[in-house]
Amino acid sequence: MQPLDKYDKELLRLLQQNNKFTTEELSSKVNLSQSAVQRRITRLRNEKVIEADVSIISPAAVGIGITCVVDVVLHEGSSKAIDKFKAAMKNCIEVAHCYYVTGTYDFVLIINTTDMKHFEEFSKKHLMDNPNLKHFYTHVVMDKVKVSYGVGI
Repeated sequence: MQPLDKYDKELLRLLQQNNKFTTEELSSKVNLSQSAVQRRITRLRNEKVIEADVSIISPAAVGIGITCVVDVVLHEGSSKAIDKFKAAMKNCIEVAHCYYVTGTYDFVLIINTTDMKHFEEFSKKHLMDNPNLKHFYTHVVMDKVKVSYGVGI
């Protein structure tokens, strides 16, 4: 991968704010030609610096009313047990984020559900009924103070 220069970094900052900027708009903001901007963006995508172009959907607009942070402790920490839990979480639509972490807990999950009943159903099915799960601790989000998908550049 080619090292990122100041133009790459500025393009990335701008695209994180709005990935619908036209090449013409980006060109004027970074003082490069449109063709240079297009080449750089193509390279950044090919090198997987830009992993995806997505639309961020309002949870409330699609009926998501509860977000929970769940700390998970497993009984067994073997690589097989860890991989099995990872695979299970990847298949859960309610799991927005699943982090395998160091420290007191094995995993930290961000769960989005329609309501508390939905969260209870999720926790029974995917957490309480998991024989390798020792404990889980749930924190219900009262206010999303900051949510960002950007990377500080």
